[in-house]
Amino acid sequence: MFIRGRLHQAADEEPGHATTHVPVVAPTSSVSDKGPIGPLVCFRDPYRTIPDNGIESVSEKANDIANLLAPTVQSLGVELLGIEYLPAPGGATLRLYIDVQEAERDTRHVNIEDCEAVSREVSAQLDVEDPISGNYTLEVSSPGVDRPLFRLEHYARFAGESAKVVMKLPQDGRRRLQGTIARIEGDRIVFVVDGAEMPVAFDNIDKARLVPDWAALGLAPENPGSGAGRKAGAKAGGAKRAPAGKAKKKPNQPAARKPRAE
Repeated sequence: MFIRGRLHQAADEEPGHATTHVPVVAPTSSVSDKGPIGPLVCFRDPYRTIPDNGIESVSEKANDIANLLAPTVQSLGVELLGIEYLPAPGGATLRLYIDVQEAERDTRHVNIEDCEAVSREVSAQLDVEDPISGNYTLEVSSPGVDRPLFRLEHYARFAGESAKVVMKLPQDGRRRLQGTIARIEGDRIVFVVDGAEMPVAFDNIDKARLVPDWAALGLAPENPGSGAGRKAGAKAGGAKRAPAGKAKKKPNQPAARKPRAE
């Protein structure tokens, strides 16, 4: 497991100046043989200012940036899964999710060196290409077990897994769903929600993530009031005790008579 780094601005830095921060990310022991449980993140250049290039929708902007950066990421031996572009009044966040290439999935996982290398190269490319207006923070992250799903092939790869989905437009009176990925039909993903199939157009999905099976990963929290705990306590305590206030009463008996004086 890797702990997410935190980014801080030094006291002598001025907003609007480009700086470079790569936080220390401490590895700890992993409980799974499938790589880090949580996402591994690098931060870089949090106060970059780039001229405005016009107004686009958030999803279009993210797709354009992903297409721009994918060859650079690919040249570093990893795959760009997708991008989250999150504009905000104080400055946008550009988050890149990377993974090892398909041929290496069984032999290694994304590490801190991969994130740092992608962060350096992408930062240099963004300086030249200028695709983002205003201040923004660049993050490079591994997918983690609750990995985001960006493309149709991602849904096909994880068929049978559970996912949370947010839709752009409501469908059947809802914009959110959680269900099992059943299959792909053309440009639609079929989910099983509450026992019924629900096809969703890929173009109508705003964002989606896998829902980890924490029990299978051995990370499910124990319920302090579980029946197993009560049974263990009963065995440790030996014989059962009658509930307080419900002890059996002996039937009334006549009092012993005193002998008469002769």
